[in-house]
Amino acid sequence: SASYTGSSSEEDDINPREKQQKTPKGFTDFCVKNIDHAAFGRREIEIAEQEMPGLMALRRRAESDKPLSGAKIIGCTHITAQTAVLIETLISLGASIRWAACNIYSTQNEVAAALAENSQPIFAWKGENEEDFWWCIDKCVNAEGWQPNMILDDGGDATHLMLKKYPAMFNMIKGIVEESVTGVHRLYQLSKSGKLSVPAMNVNDSVTKTKFDNLYSCRESILDALKRTTDVMFGGKQVLICGYGEVGKGCGAALKGLGAIVMVTEIDPICALQACMDGFRVVKLDEVIRQIDILITCTGNKNVVNRQHLDRLKNGCIVCNMGHSNTEIDVTSLRTPELTWEKVRSQVDHIIWPDGKRIIMLAEGRLVNLSCSSVPSFVVSITATTQALALIELFNAPQGRYKQDVYLLPKKMDEYVASLHLPTFDAHLTELSDDQAKYLGLNKAGPFKPNYYRYVS
Repeated sequence: SASYTGSSSEEDDINPREKQQKTPKGFTDFCVKNIDHAAFGRREIEIAEQEMPGLMALRRRAESDKPLSGAKIIGCTHITAQTAVLIETLISLGASIRWAACNIYSTQNEVAAALAENSQPIFAWKGENEEDFWWCIDKCVNAEGWQPNMILDDGGDATHLMLKKYPAMFNMIKGIVEESVTGVHRLYQLSKSGKLSVPAMNVNDSVTKTKFDNLYSCRESILDALKRTTDVMFGGKQVLICGYGEVGKGCGAALKGLGAIVMVTEIDPICALQACMDGFRVVKLDEVIRQIDILITCTGNKNVVNRQHLDRLKNGCIVCNMGHSNTEIDVTSLRTPELTWEKVRSQVDHIIWPDGKRIIMLAEGRLVNLSCSSVPSFVVSITATTQALALIELFNAPQGRYKQDVYLLPKKMDEYVASLHLPTFDAHLTELSDDQAKYLGLNKAGPFKPNYYRYVS
């Protein structure tokens, strides 16, 4: 019996676009690294299914109703075993899909192969170049005899490409669901300038996304990413976290718990005060740059760490990014003749200065947890269930319910997503009596909190 370890992405350098591949059923409308590794990808998907109870419950409950019958969804997300469970849930609810990756490093090649073998149009492989990246998205949008009517985006790239290159097709879309800070920011910009001609759902700022995916997931995956790439010991290390939003809070809690000395940079006085209350020193990057052992960015901004900062880091400092976009660390400024790049292992580079100083750069400044480690499937289940419900809501909404604007997921749906995940923990909710519900001015079935309520972490 064949054994399999590691990722197939290391095995050959032939660009998948130059290969002729087809599945045993003769399906050819896909482009993945190696279709022969589909069986390994299928095992990965089966493992993920065990840890994604919300999505599997939604699949069971809605399979007979087929609420996405007639939905033609363009997907542009990280292509992992967890995404595959979402894709196959959408298909079982009646949708047809075409899918590309939103990140050039996060694709699990075996999973992409498993989806393609199941006759799904998937265009993604780990290590795409910039041209491949846009080619893959274009292959999803511009397909013969298939017109998309929904977009599921992570970072706004599919929305951006369709709006720019296929404006007439874009105007036919019934709705966009976006799950990243970057993508949501782009949508609000489009809305403000009057260029958003279709309704969009911002699931990034739904409670079930920010509190769970951004906080609890990052709390676990930052440690996994740093350990796998560098085998680093955290106890006593000086760590600087740039940005104390939900991601920064998760990273800070995890590293503090393992004995690291954690400092935070912030622009927002409220987040800075939270960091102080959580026991972290709030500092400026310039003040501590020479003494830190690990530097983590999670601001969603650009040029947070520039070449001058990188020049002043001490020998052996580990540098990585937990924000969606690769703009936070100015990696381009390091690609100069006087610096030597030395690949240590997959996604780990030593960058060596003329005096012999070296820093360890992870994933070339891209999203480190999705590039170098795995993300907990259970947390992804919460986000993915939220995305599926947002697609169902927008696709089935009567004409006029949603205008050409950006909406938050209704609170009732957030509560429904949470309730689908509670049985896993054998958690039993208390029910209000009629009298108690009346006293609080609530419906017994929810929603239980007003829209402005903040679930403070």
